[in-house]
This record gives sequence, C-alpha cells and structure tokens, in this order.
Amino acid sequence: MGYTFAEKALGRAAGHPVRANEVVTVEPDFCMSHDNTGPISRTFKKIGVERVWKPERLVVILDHGVPAPSSEHAVNHKEAREFMKEQGAPHFYDVSSDGGVCHQKFPEEGFALPGQIVIGSDSHTCTYGAFGTFATGIGRSEMAAAWATGNIWLKVPESMKITATGELKPGVSAKDFILRVMGDVKSDGADYMSVEFHGDGIENMSVAERMTLCNLGIEMGAKNAVCKPDRKVIEFFTDRVRLRDKAIRFIATRGESGDFEMLWADPDAVYASELKYDLGDIVPGVAKPHTVDNYAPIGEVKGQKIDQAFIGTCTNGRLEDLKAAAAILKGRKVAVRTIVIPASWNIYRAAMHDGTLDTLLDAGCIVCNSGCGPCLGAHMGTLAPGEVCVSTANRNFKGRMGDKESFIYLASPRTVAASALAGAITDPREA
Repeated sequence: MGYTFAEKALGRAAGHPVRANEVVTVEPDFCMSHDNTGPISRTFKKIGVERVWKPERLVVILDHGVPAPSSEHAVNHKEAREFMKEQGAPHFYDVSSDGGVCHQKFPEEGFALPGQIVIGSDSHTCTYGAFGTFATGIGRSEMAAAWATGNIWLKVPESMKITATGELKPGVSAKDFILRVMGDVKSDGADYMSVEFHGDGIENMSVAERMTLCNLGIEMGAKNAVCKPDRKVIEFFTDRVRLRDKAIRFIATRGESGDFEMLWADPDAVYASELKYDLGDIVPGVAKPHTVDNYAPIGEVKGQKIDQAFIGTCTNGRLEDLKAAAAILKGRKVAVRTIVIPASWNIYRAAMHDGTLDTLLDAGCIVCNSGCGPCLGAHMGTLAPGEVCVSTANRNFKGRMGDKESFIYLASPRTVAASALAGAITDPREA
C-alpha cells in the first residue's frame, strides 16, 4: 500500500514512515506570521523563554492593515518590528514597497519549497501547497509554542483526492473550478484532510492557478491542500530576475532550513474520498452570501445589482488575474466603484511596467497599495449596510468586508471585471 503526500511529507519530517491518524512531532522548516506577530510575541514572552529556537526560521510579513489604518494596527506593527529586531530574525517584511500579501510574498521570496513543512498563523497558509509544500495554518498560542520549542505536533491527516481532466473553456477560470468544488464538498466536507489535486487538468494549470485552488482548501475544512510539484514550480523561482540568485541557491543547493524534496503521492495510495471533474464542464460561478460553499452557476445570479467590485487578495491578486480583468475592461468604463489591489509590490511593478495598471486606471478602477485591505474589512473599501460587492477574495461571511448587513459574492477576476462594467453580476463570456 502506497503513501499519500501528507504521509510522505510528515514522515520525512518525523524521520520515520507514518500513516494517517498517527500523531507526529516535527520541526517546521519555516514559521510564517503577519500583523498578529505582536500578540504572538506577547504569548511567547509569557512562556518564559527569552530566545526563539532558530530566528532564521521565522518569516514575518505585515499585510493585513498596511499602512496602519488605526492605532491598534500601529501598535501591532510596532511590536512586530521590535520583536524581530530583538530576536535577530532576518526575514521581516515591513510596510514598504518590498512587501505584499503574506501568501504571495512568502513563496516569492523562496520560502515555499517542495516537501517542506510550513506553519503559519493564518488559515490560508495552505496556499503554499501549490509548490508541493505541506503548509497549514495554526493558532497564535501554537505559534508561540513552536517559536519556543522548535516543534509542533500534528495528526497525520487522511487524504481526499480530487482529479481534474481536460481544459477550462474560454472565459472560465481556476476560481470557477474551485468554487464548484466548494459547492460539492461543502465547508466541512474535508475536515482535517489533506486535499490532493491530481490530473492533467491541474498539471496544465499555471502556478498562480494552483495557488488559487490550494488557497481555498481551508474553506472546505482541509488541514492542507497540495498540487504535484513540477518544472513550473522551479520556474516560478528561477524566472524572477530579482530573485534569481537567491532562487538558484535554494533550488540548486539547500533551503535555509535544509534539503527539500519533490514529493508526491504513490499511485496506490489510499484515500478517504475521491472526486473527479472534467474541466470542460465547468462554467463561471459564484459563492453567494454568506458562505463560501453557497455555490451557484452564473446563470442563477446574473443581473444581481452590485455597489462595489474588488479584484485582489491572496486568492486572485496575481499578475495573470489583473491581466484577465484588464482584457475585459480595456477601452471601457466601470459602472461602480472598482478596487484593485495587486498581491505584492513585485506584481504591482510588473503590472505597471506592462501597461496593465494603465488599462485598469483608464477604466476607472482605483488601484491601492499591496495588502489585504478590504478582504477582511480593514480598510480601502469596506462596505456600508445593504451594499453588495462582487469580490475575488476567499470569504464572504457576514461582516467580512465591513457592515454585517452587507453582501459579498465571490467570483473570478473575469467575472468581477465584467460585473463592474455592467453594475450587476455578469457572465464574463458575454462581456
């Protein structure tokens, strides 16, 4: 009987073969946190340990409220700066044009390596599974304990196999596919499972598209979500001029925390459940208020009036997402306020240099600095009572983007762009 990805990755970290439902203690390769680093540092200090076990394993990226929209945010930022400085931790990304949303910036800097174990104090840490990383979100107190001891215990999750074959049709995106999956699996259908994406449909997707899939793993309850690492993962690092020297050092020799390995499940691995999809059957869709699994094909919601459109976040703020939206908006004007936030400053610069930002600005969009912003209702686009937003984000809970009486529809960048033009939810294939 073969091993699943989770069994292989956690077994590698534990130093011995493991099976689903066993409990293992492992040393994380990297620990990621963001604006909540301040509160975590307070808990860490209560433990009574003066120094983190290995400061080079900490990666802190300020992104949830940047620049600080309130005094509370400013205090958290200050505490994070002071803690990283006193610990001598080198991987700190402050409020500057060298940052971005943590789940974009983390892999851009070469920390999401195949086969390694990453823990993050944010639920969407599972995004890094797009690189073949076992990545999972944990709580603040767990993170403080990991900083102090250098270990974390995990139950080896059972696995769900999702196989996608064929190709997406024009106007349909990976976001449409994963929203459909969410509708089928539901928010608790993969509780504490490792979700593996298989098939030629996934292999043909870009790394950015795979990041979108894995990002939403947590929304079906998964412990982690992962795609098979391949040449596209290596190219993600080596194709970036700014990161090339660093990336080649990581890929050709060793990561800062040790070797990495291109792990994947065995053909005869055993799964708790399996789903199969033909991507040619997927149509544009949305998640209706107020849950991510409240799926509807575009035809069921077409014509729903909106007050705001939002393109960005760790789910769909990458360059190809911005380009997809710009292709629809080019030479036209949006009918409602439309906010665009590139997922990192690297993406912002690339979109600026290739003319994508000009297209978006000419269409009437507001382009904001890289960060999470309105995704969690922090700033740069919160909603008023009764307002409706169509967003490329990953959550649409009540009050997520501001007032509890507002409404959020989740969709692809193409659908959001088409809807912004019409002032109502629109099928991007008709835009």
